[in-house]
Amino acid sequence: MRVKCVLCDGVNKIESYSLLAKNLRKRRVQTYICPSCYERITEKTLERKKNQNFKLYEEPKGDPHI
Repeated sequence: MRVKCVLCDGVNKIESYSLLAKNLRKRRVQTYICPSCYERITEKTLERKKNQNFKLYEEPKGDPHI
């Protein structure tokens, strides 16, 4: 199966019956990011986490109706 990275527009081949290919076919909203872009994003995020101004916005714990 040929897939296109949403960040770098590179075209890669993945196995047609791999779990990733099945998920991409099942949920068309899900996007594909190539391994090199994924690695680059991971490195940049880890650098930002070291900064004191980094805030990770998480969902509040507990009952959402309060």
